[in-house]
Amino acid sequence: MTAGRGSGARSNAASERRAELLRLTRESGRLDAADAARLVGVSPETLRRDLRALEEAGLIRRSYGAAVPVESGAYETGLAYRETNHAAEKARIADAAARHLGEAQTIFLDEGYQTQLVAERLPGDRPLTILTSSLPVAARLSERPNVQLLLLGGRVRGNTLGTVDHWAADMLRQFVVDLAFVGANGVSETDGLTTPDPAVAMVKSAAVATSKRRIFVGASHKFGTSTFVRFAALTDFDVMITGTELSASAAGRFAAAGARLERV
Repeated sequence: MTAGRGSGARSNAASERRAELLRLTRESGRLDAADAARLVGVSPETLRRDLRALEEAGLIRRSYGAAVPVESGAYETGLAYRETNHAAEKARIADAAARHLGEAQTIFLDEGYQTQLVAERLPGDRPLTILTSSLPVAARLSERPNVQLLLLGGRVRGNTLGTVDHWAADMLRQFVVDLAFVGANGVSETDGLTTPDPAVAMVKSAAVATSKRRIFVGASHKFGTSTFVRFAALTDFDVMITGTELSASAAGRFAAAGARLERV
């Protein structure tokens, strides 16, 4: 009985410690292993076991001596985190995305920080009609004289300031869009493109369905993960733009699954 109680106490302590590590990782967006061991007061060996358990549960990803959170149906990063995380990579992706504009006159811009960067790079010397589900994108483009702006109506998500639910999706389905720039929380060889919120997936699915050309824009850390709701297949996109931080071997696997990748 004493041994059983001791084993149970150790198990509870480990669970509490891992919950705290998960909280710290999600709070900061990235937790260095050295800081983590100090914050929870354990040895490096114990910390490695804890982080391995969290990674096996699909809650974090370990990379270069640090832990980063994995988005899921129960957790999603906000705009403040996205604005500072992978900043250089996201800027390169936005530059490349703008070069794919072609002759498009009507453009859909998805919610998210990456599409805000794309919006900033749209040309100012030709008329454009922009549909967006993003309040920050709308704010960036509202004063441009060459832009006719349509903001999709619906419920506003506080986390991303995007408009969602059937109101936004139904409005979007009324249009025929030349080009859509779409993001995702997860990109998987088997699950395609996913997002944690069904209300968001509804709008993204409508954008994919109503657009003549579709371009995915997203940093390399999106690849190899899945969240809650699938809204598109890899093959739905004319091109998927990400950073060279996505390894050549990973890019090869996604290409074999049907993705047309551009690493910048």
